[in-house]
Amino acid sequence: MDDDSAARPADGSVGTSGPPGLTPRLIGPEIVAVFAVSLGASGLLSLIQLIGALTAPKALDSQHAVLNGSYAPGRPWLDLSLHLAQLAVNVAPVGLVAYLLARSGESLRTIGVDRREPGRDLLRGTVLAAAIGGSGLAFYLAVYASGVNLNVVPDDLPEVWWRVPVLVLGAAQNGVLEEVLVSGYLLHRLGQLGWAPWRSVVVSAVLRGSYHLYQGFGGFAGNVVMGLVFGRLYQRWGRAMPLIVAHTLIDVVAFVGYGLLHGRVSWLP
Repeated sequence: MDDDSAARPADGSVGTSGPPGLTPRLIGPEIVAVFAVSLGASGLLSLIQLIGALTAPKALDSQHAVLNGSYAPGRPWLDLSLHLAQLAVNVAPVGLVAYLLARSGESLRTIGVDRREPGRDLLRGTVLAAAIGGSGLAFYLAVYASGVNLNVVPDDLPEVWWRVPVLVLGAAQNGVLEEVLVSGYLLHRLGQLGWAPWRSVVVSAVLRGSYHLYQGFGGFAGNVVMGLVFGRLYQRWGRAMPLIVAHTLIDVVAFVGYGLLHGRVSWLP
């Protein structure tokens, strides 16, 4: 058995210690540092945005949360450059996690980010995307109708040649960033701290919901549920790759599908 597979039990059980030199005294600050410069910071900003939306004159369902909009309207090449730069900046924390895992004698392979099981990862991810994506859309429509969520606009990009490729890249960035950090890295490190599996999953799920608060209470609740499912599956499979596949597919369908359906069907806000 290699060092990576030994670092994390395949069944997701709780580890009592990390690799040599990685003590609980170091793991805690490491986790805080990683999320302070990534999705934890996004959660704080998202909370402030929600407070702003709640205190605005308009009702929540009369406000919009644009996921993919133009950075430089009327200047397509500058707009494209800004989108590509933003994608690179957003995914940079994955490199930080890869470095920190290497420093502790591990690697991304430790959390199941590799190409060892491409067929199984693709199958699991596709099935999971279909289940979560379909139920997630129904949940969003329900909470939006109840007035506790903003109108989420997945695509407000101009009609330019790079629109769909940027949407697909954005979906892939979301899948890689969130599942590497929130599913793989965080649950792996919490397991090394000796946390119980369900306690770890709940913390991971609440964190996932926090950086979606800008969408409203429905966005928070829906992503907490998604986090609970993804977290338990990570602990069961010991692999983040199927979750990356699923998340990417969900967002591709949401981003590209919105542009194809908006204004053409009556049920989509």
